[in-house]
Amino acid sequence: MRSIKKNSRFRTIYSTAKSRADRLLVIYRAPGEEETSRLGITVSGKIGHAVVRNRIRRRIREAVRLHEERFLPGYDIIFVARKPAAEADYHELEASVLKLSASMGLLKEVKG
Repeated sequence: MRSIKKNSRFRTIYSTAKSRADRLLVIYRAPGEEETSRLGITVSGKIGHAVVRNRIRRRIREAVRLHEERFLPGYDIIFVARKPAAEADYHELEASVLKLSASMGLLKEVKG
């Protein structure tokens, strides 16, 4: 999944997108400008130092990468970490990513 790079696109998504939240993350979903889905991750400086913020980013990115084939194409998706994400392990973040993505209708139905 490609990254959302431009600050202007982040701001547009924040202002127009649908969102959901749980204890660890907030997800924003907007129709994408491209055929493939794109991912943005925001972790505020209030959550911790750079090491902590980067760890959260890596864990979210890895959870999305491992389940990338399940994501529907054509959406811009932003995950925003909340404070408890700094204390969460990988499996908690992965479960949060999948639960929020499913609740927003971003995941394909699993066959089998």
